[in-house]
Amino acid sequence: MRKKLRRLLPLLALLVVLGAALSTTAFAAGNPMDEPGSKMIECADCGTTGLCMTCYGHDSACADCGGTFQCAACNGTGYVESPSHFYNTFWALLPPVIAIALALITKEVYSSLFIGILVGGLLYSNFQFEGTVLHVFTEGIVPSVANSYNMGIIIFLVILGAMVCLMNRAGGSAAFGRWAQTHIKSRVGAQLATIILGCLIFIDDYFNCLTVGSVMRPVTDKHNISRAKLSYLIDSTAAPICIIAPISSWAAAVAGFAEDGQGLNLFIRAIPFNFYALLTILTMVGIAILKIDYGPMAKHERNAMENGDLFSGKNPYAMMEEEVEEGRGRVIDLVLPILVLVVCCVIGMIYSGGFFEGASFVEAFSGSDASVGLMLGSAFALVFTFIFYMIRRSMTFGSMMSCIPEGFKAMVPAILILTFAWSLKAMTDSLGAKYFVRDFVYSNAENVQMFLPAIVFIIGCLLAFATGTSWGTFGMLIPIVQSVFPMDNPLSIVCISACMAGAVCGDHCSPISDTTIMASAGAQCDHVNHVSTQLPYAITVASVSFVSYVIAGFVPKAYIALPIALVLMVATLFVIHTIQKKRVTA
Repeated sequence: MRKKLRRLLPLLALLVVLGAALSTTAFAAGNPMDEPGSKMIECADCGTTGLCMTCYGHDSACADCGGTFQCAACNGTGYVESPSHFYNTFWALLPPVIAIALALITKEVYSSLFIGILVGGLLYSNFQFEGTVLHVFTEGIVPSVANSYNMGIIIFLVILGAMVCLMNRAGGSAAFGRWAQTHIKSRVGAQLATIILGCLIFIDDYFNCLTVGSVMRPVTDKHNISRAKLSYLIDSTAAPICIIAPISSWAAAVAGFAEDGQGLNLFIRAIPFNFYALLTILTMVGIAILKIDYGPMAKHERNAMENGDLFSGKNPYAMMEEEVEEGRGRVIDLVLPILVLVVCCVIGMIYSGGFFEGASFVEAFSGSDASVGLMLGSAFALVFTFIFYMIRRSMTFGSMMSCIPEGFKAMVPAILILTFAWSLKAMTDSLGAKYFVRDFVYSNAENVQMFLPAIVFIIGCLLAFATGTSWGTFGMLIPIVQSVFPMDNPLSIVCISACMAGAVCGDHCSPISDTTIMASAGAQCDHVNHVSTQLPYAITVASVSFVSYVIAGFVPKAYIALPIALVLMVATLFVIHTIQKKRVTA
């Protein structure tokens, strides 16, 4: 009965939402300006310039502006009134909350995300049917797919899928697995090797997820480590590593949000207070060494160890599994293409940042476009892989070409989830969710200064969890903190660290986060399984981080607050370990 109800829940939610869209007209009444908060959004006609886009301010006889040179839609201000009654209200957070709740309850991510998108369209259009359909597709799904940055990530995914298929068919993955079996002799060793590799690839979280997954899957499979555990290790060495690495795309993003060109200096000073990232790394190592598994992860690990069932359910990437002749392929068939991929992607990123036009390496990396760099780098790596396998005579040319559509098909689950997640973010943005949170934080910040780091951390967690974007979260919260505290105030650095830590924590937990989706794709694990098994671990670290930020609010000294945080985390792990041992012996 419970299973039937779980299956019917998305359908029931969809019917209720559609019924509201078709029948509700009461919500369309009233004046949008009566709602709380600012109702002004960027003008679509002029792109916030305020300039007449017909004559561009040059034709005094222009019929559109009448010689005023101003945009007629916004009268030169660059902003127009939002058509939605729900703009910049707490209702703006409803679409992601519904999508996340349905995904966790029903274990079905596609319909859950689409229902969240649909709710966003309903709120934006004030429950008008035509407006809902147009907003969902013409201003949500289609622009999300057509966005150049997003399309670059999709191309990167497809190319990586093709490379994984090539490496499997060439026997490189199987050969690496055989090599690892002789050199990595335990489950603990396999998990620590995954953590170390993830820490070494700190350039970009997308690249980290997919590269570590490709390399370590054969190793963890040989030691019967569940794909859910592999997903957790990958996800925990993606954003948490990037947010404490000064040379990374994340450091560049944070630096861009800071004032007066002090971004990189600010980022480095904030590292010791980034409790969530540091404690996540400590937790991974502790879980591996102490052999701690709890929550849904314990079931997945037990199934993997006792029954050899790595998935504990459906495997959305089963089409990528290839039968390879025993002994065929060499370790170099996996390692060399991956190394070339790493080098090419780094070169691609500094190229997109202007390194070959005179910028320094740090400047180029700070100004790089991860989408362009990863897309170009992976394309060159794919060409190299083709040539390398042709020289090695690993497979026929026709067999290599067939890996491209096979790789594409294997990445369809990740691409679909990403597309829906991007569209859901577009719905949330169109409702002004970030402005609602911004106004809430700013209006309450000065009243609770000592507790502000902990409060900012929680708000960052919730906002990133609901929107699925960490960059957008700390991009919004960091300027607020800078406006509340002068930079010479010790709490300023602690609060900025709390912004970044909260953003990473929410991003780490959220089923609609790009990084979480990429981690599932990298480990080739069912996405909902990854989210549900990772959540208890992330919440444990978040709880200790919250307590640590309360302490740091009163004692904003890194050499005091950080050791206390580390001790609290280690103590928590030992308590969990002790409870687990008692349950086993009981």
